[in-house]
Amino acid sequence: MRARWVWGVVASVVGVGLLGSGCGIRATTVPVDVGAAPSRVSCDTPADQVRPVGDEVTADVELVCGSQLVGVKRVLPGVEKKPVREAQALLAELQKDPTAEERDAGFSTGVPDGLGVAPARAGDPKGTLRLSRKPEDLPPLALAQIVCTFADTAARPGGPVVLGGPDADPPRAWECTEAVRARPEAVPTLGEIVRATPSPT
Repeated sequence: MRARWVWGVVASVVGVGLLGSGCGIRATTVPVDVGAAPSRVSCDTPADQVRPVGDEVTADVELVCGSQLVGVKRVLPGVEKKPVREAQALLAELQKDPTAEERDAGFSTGVPDGLGVAPARAGDPKGTLRLSRKPEDLPPLALAQIVCTFADTAARPGGPVVLGGPDADPPRAWECTEAVRARPEAVPTLGEIVRATPSPT
């Protein structure tokens, strides 16, 4: 009698399981709100917003968009044609909040406020720029923005961007490559040491 009762329970459980496995999820015509589809940033800004006046000039600054570096045109005041003056103006642009149009297009910047740039010291390689913080102490994203922004203006002709810090450490060199532009957060924060070339005697 007990065995017959046990088998009856087992058969009931199996039967329920089979019925459950045969039931699928019914289709419904009721719309389900799962939120808006993810939007993709355009990384594009209106070209007509860049209009230099008088002695103003245009320059590209490297902002972050879609986890990559993208050059954005900015208007700069007329500055002396000296690497440090150009670098100071460009750094100031990198530290600014993106405009409303740039934010809508997906742009941002990681360069911190309070960062300054000064001329090379005696004994530094030609074209060196000294930052108020050690370059290797900056976030990789900010360092990549600075290097790629300075690359066409403040770098030595045909060479890398040479940056030093506020102390007596020797300057180091960084290059703005396609790999850096594509993955700025992976830029090596410690560049290669650059020594000044001795003057011929």
